[in-house]
This record gives sequence, C-alpha cells and structure tokens, in this order.
Amino acid sequence: MSQRTHRTAAAFVAALLVTAGGTAAAVSASAASPACDTRTNNTVSNLLECVTLEGVREHQAAFQEIANANGGTRVAGSNGYDESVDYVEDTMEAAGWKVTRQPFQFQTFISLEPAVVEEVAPDPGTIPATVMSYSGSGDVTASVSTPSVATGCFASDFANFPEGDIALIQRGGSTDTFSCTFGLKATNAYNAGAVGVIIYNNVPGELSGTLGNTFTLDIPVVQTSMAVGTELAAKIPDLAVRVFTSTFRGIATTENVLAELAGKNPNNVVMAGAHLDSVNAGPGINDNGSGSAALLEVGQQLGKVKPQNTIRLAWWGAEEANLVGSTYYVNNLPQEERDKIALYLNFDMIGSPNHVFGIYDGDDSDGVGAGPGPEGSAQIERTFEEFFEMRSLPYQGTDFTGRSDYGPFIAVGIPSGGLFTGAEGIKTAAEAELYGGTAGMAYDPCYHQACDTYANVNLGALEANSDAVAYAVLSYAMNTSLINGEKAKGNFRAPAPEHAPATS
Repeated sequence: MSQRTHRTAAAFVAALLVTAGGTAAAVSASAASPACDTRTNNTVSNLLECVTLEGVREHQAAFQEIANANGGTRVAGSNGYDESVDYVEDTMEAAGWKVTRQPFQFQTFISLEPAVVEEVAPDPGTIPATVMSYSGSGDVTASVSTPSVATGCFASDFANFPEGDIALIQRGGSTDTFSCTFGLKATNAYNAGAVGVIIYNNVPGELSGTLGNTFTLDIPVVQTSMAVGTELAAKIPDLAVRVFTSTFRGIATTENVLAELAGKNPNNVVMAGAHLDSVNAGPGINDNGSGSAALLEVGQQLGKVKPQNTIRLAWWGAEEANLVGSTYYVNNLPQEERDKIALYLNFDMIGSPNHVFGIYDGDDSDGVGAGPGPEGSAQIERTFEEFFEMRSLPYQGTDFTGRSDYGPFIAVGIPSGGLFTGAEGIKTAAEAELYGGTAGMAYDPCYHQACDTYANVNLGALEANSDAVAYAVLSYAMNTSLINGEKAKGNFRAPAPEHAPATS
C-alpha cells in the first residue's frame, strides 16, 4: 500500500462526507480523545472512547480510494484486492500486531469490460443489465426465447427451445429438496443450444447473482431486474437482442491477512473476522468495507493492550467466491490449533443503508432456517444482545444461512456469532417502524453493485455496530468463561458502555 493512500485517507473522508448523508460535524463529534494516542485501552469504557466513527470511515475511505485507482473494484485476484491487503498489513503492523499473510489459490472471475445488452428489435435501445459472475465471454445477436417453464430448472423445460436463440430465464425454482442455481439454469440453456442467457429477478429490484466458480461453459450470461425481464418477455417472439461480455475465469493466488495480539494464555484464542474482498461489480464499501474497517479501527485501539487471551483478527480473501479464504484457513489448521480457538466472531455488512440490527441466532430461538450454532454460540448471541440493550437499541435475530465466513468455523464445531445489517432482503413494515428506513426496499439497495461506495452506509448503524465489535472482542479477550470455562486473571467483567445511544 502506498504511503500516499495513508496520508490522504483522512482528507478523502472529509471530501466524501456530504455525499454519504453525514456531515463533518457529525463525524468529528465522535472523534477520539487525545489520550487515545498513548493510553492502554484495557477496559471497555476506555476502548469505546477511542473506537470512533471517524476512524472507521478513514479506513473505508482508503478502500474507496484503492477501488478508484483499480477500475472501481477490490475483487479477490485483482490489484485492488492486493492493495487492500497491503493497507491492512501496514495498518495493523503499525499498531503493534504480529501480521501474517496466508496465500491460497482459487478460481477467480473478473469482468474485463462492462457488459453490453442491446435490444435490436422491435424497439432498439440499451437494456440495463450486468454480467453474472463466472459468465463466459461472448458477443452474440439473436432472437430471444423462453423455456416452457420460466425458471428453466430442468432440461425438459428446454425441450422445444430454438437452437441459436438467447434464453430469457426467470430467477427462482428452489425447493427444500432441490436447489435450482443460476449455473444450472444457464447449463440447461447451453445444452439446448442457446447462444446467450439473460436471467431476470423474480422480486422487485436488481439481480446480483453468481453462476458459481465451477461454471466453465463458454456462453455469455447477464442479469437484470424483474421489471426489465418482464418487459422483455412480453415482446417475444418479436424480440432480438445483442449480448456482449468480456471476462476472465482462471486460477489466481490471493491472501488472507491474520493479525495476532499475544495474550497471557496462548492456548485460548479469541478470533474475529471480516471478508476483505468486494465483488467484481463495485468497491464493496458496505460489503464488506464496513466489517473490515471496523476490525481495523478496533485493532488499532487495542494495540497496546496485554489481553488475558490471545486475540486473532482475520481479513478473509475470496469470500465472494464462496468463502474460499476462511474455508482454506480452517481446513488447513491442525486440530491442535483448532482446539485453541475459543470462539469466532463474524462481521459482514454492518452499515447497510436501510439497516436492521441483526445478531446471529446462536440458539435458534427464532426457529428459522438453520439450527443452532455449536455449543457456546447462544452465549455469544447474548453478549451482543446485552450491548444493544445497554444502548437502548432494538435488535433481532438473523439466521446462520452459511453465506458468510462463520460457515467453516461452525462446520468444525467452533462457537460462532456476529452482526449483520442486511443485504438484498426486503425490509418489512414492522422493521421500518422499529429501526426507521423504508419498508419494501432492500436493506442494502446497492448490494453487489457499483453503487456500493463510500456513500452507501448508514452512519448510525456503522457507529453502533463498530462499538459492538469493540465490546465483544475485548470482553472475550479478557474472559471466555461463558464459552469454555476459561477465566481471565482478576475475573474481568465488562462494564456497561458509557457512550450515549447512537442514532440510526
């Protein structure tokens, strides 16, 4: 990471505050005390005074500047991601942590040029669409047809599909026993002779999907909204379209970043992580520059602490390629080292603009989706609940869907938990009444899109969650007796946070 980026990050924050829905005054109000430069933040009250929104936003600004210099993306395998790794390493080493980089290989996808989708007939013009991750390259112009069943989940749906046409397919079709993936839809179309594929959403809003890193067919696949897809379908059989994609799919080497602060007990490790990569389409400043930046700010303010338990912070690579980095880390950790990990905390999207305050449902008290996490996960959930209650902030459970980096830890029995403010899901009326924001709109309308920029953040949610990160990490760094019976010297217990409640 260049020194120029370090010097300009603070200035970049001020320059972008107006577009982010905040003001310079709003951020400076949460600036750290001058004492934070020298003191040891070994109590929660001291740490929360020093972990600030201003500090978190400086790191997000640095990620935005890196993306700006690298084609608008920080996708794993790209220069933008590599510079993000450099930035994290430099920041944490300067704060006094021992930093290591863990390289691994994975199947990457990069869009070399923006997709072009144009209606040739009957109404020539541009069709708003983007390339779907792991699409092949191509430049095709053809008539458009649909499968006999709009979702195209089965080969039989394409029995009468005209060879040489572009397939227009609707999202959806999954059941409890059968998962109809985007890759399966595109494969069915390809096998039936389609020369291109357009997949459209089955709910209002843009679609941002992936064909999966095992998809290798040489066919261009793009995606669009429900409104656009429905309009296109109404024009068949008169519809003809051009689809152009230029992509790279191949094996790349990238890295996880791991920072460790030695504790008095080296055999009891408290881990917290966030994925560092964005998707190809954008800079990923909420997903997941929010969790990554919060961990950086907390790490900087903990650098002088001598914890009871060893703290290990992780910035994962290639999460967007199906949790590759965290899976590689867990699978390559000797059992003896796995056994030392008391718990894992995950922070992925903690500043969504139309947010809720979601806490991973460790005890499955909501009874939705996946079951409970490994033993100890319920206690982690309760730790975060206590924080929000002390701040007089609402909260709700969120399911362990397996879509983020807690997945590999849960799979090997490590207690896990964390925070999540929502992605492409739609906010309910009840949630809007509780948290504010807009019902009927995605929690993050810019999820996996180019507009996931420095402006795409709810400052109140980010501030509150950054404090929650600090509260949980330091609490467990001093005492994990709730999880595994280990007790810190002095029987440390976290006091109530002293900050006033954050606004949402």
